[in-house]
Amino acid sequence: MSVHSFTVETADGTTDDLSGYAGKYLLIVNVASKCGLTPQYEGLETLHRQVGDTVQVIGFPCNQFAGQEPGTDAEIQEFCRLTYDVTFPVYGKIDVNGDNAHPLYRHLRAEAPGDFGPDYGFLYEHVSKTMPESIGTDAVKWNFTKFLVDPNGAVVRRFEPTVTPDEIAQEIAELV
Repeated sequence: MSVHSFTVETADGTTDDLSGYAGKYLLIVNVASKCGLTPQYEGLETLHRQVGDTVQVIGFPCNQFAGQEPGTDAEIQEFCRLTYDVTFPVYGKIDVNGDNAHPLYRHLRAEAPGDFGPDYGFLYEHVSKTMPESIGTDAVKWNFTKFLVDPNGAVVRRFEPTVTPDEIAQEIAELV
């Protein structure tokens, strides 16, 4: 199954078919506005502006991690625009884990379960204490987990939250 076969809800409540991104790499990120990693929006926007012709960054707000995305879709859009001048698409709020996880994220997780472990330092320690049941599973561990998808819609790689957009840019440069 291809990522391009999924439909998602936009922030204004309409639907968007991800097949519109065929032919481009995608960097799919679960985002939050009240997280210690929220400044990654800046790096994601820089990446989008630098390689947006070949790589499309798309964000999915999620409130499943310590309630760090409590806003409405409209509030999230305003925050992104005013705080980080975000021009890449930020879709409607979704769940990335659990029974109500969006089918896109079920697919992403299954295709790229991740390598989350002690090498991730403070975040691993935090998740081990707050969500120990997620360790060793394909669950998204925190905000700003990133999935790289190739132009055909196949999941290439998962980047855990502490991997910065700058680090990802280096890997993307090798691919495109």
